Amino acid sequence: MALGLQLQRQVLAGLLLCLCAGRWTEAGKVLVAPMEGSHWLSMREAVRELHARGHQAVVVAPEVNVLVKAEDFFIKKTYAIPYTQDDFNYFLMGSFNMFFERVNFLTMFWKTIEATKNASVVFARSCEALLYNKDLIRDLNASSFDVVLTDPVYPCGAVLAKYLSIPAVFFLRFLPCDLDVEGAACPNPFSYVPKFLTRNSDHMTFFQRVKNMLYPLTLKYLCHFSFAPYARMASELLQRHVSLVEIFGSASV
Repeated sequence: MALGLQLQRQVLAGLLLCLCAGRWTEAGKVLVAPMEGSHWLSMREAVRELHARGHQAVVVAPEVNVLVKAEDFFIKKTYAIPYTQDDFNYFLMGSFNMFFERVNFLTMFWKTIEATKNASVVFARSCEALLYNKDLIRDLNASSFDVVLTDPVYPCGAVLAKYLSIPAVFFLRFLPCDLDVEGAACPNPFSYVPKFLTRNSDHMTFFQRVKNMLYPLTLKYLCHFSFAPYARMASELLQRHVSLVEIFGSASV
């Protein structure tokens, strides 16, 4: 009988604590590091929903951008980058015209490589401008964010989360070269898991399995010049060697 009364008191005490906390325990502070372009348009709706649920969202973006504009459901913090608006539009938007050209596969492949290189350089320099902006980083660190919501195709948000020691939530999966899968130490057998863009199903023939193993090799080159600068930046900031796998492996969700 005494044990039953003690348990009832503990349950009542817990309920009272929840009622006293109320909505203060529900709201959080979210730092958003988006990817420019259509990726942001998808993430934007998630940020809107977070605001509707009582969370405070702060979006960091370069002063020069295409689609990341100020909205009433988040606070926008900007930083300067070494590009004009015309330069930014040319590097990020102008290259899309090539997809409407009637050229052979090999020509299109090399044009895609070149366009990806140009865009990668722009994003890497933008990330450097953010991470080495001491005033902005000091302000973000003092704001005591609960989580960083970011698009891992632009690894700057993952590096920022690791530098600020804040949990990261990725708004995307299936990164090129399986960096997110490798970072999370997830099982990823080539014979059973279809690779991104191969159009293979989970029931593959022998030749489809061979294709599934060979296809990722073509992406290794893209990953090298697209993502390597972020490992260098993370290593410089943390003053120790940091790999891409470690950067992506630190994501919480």
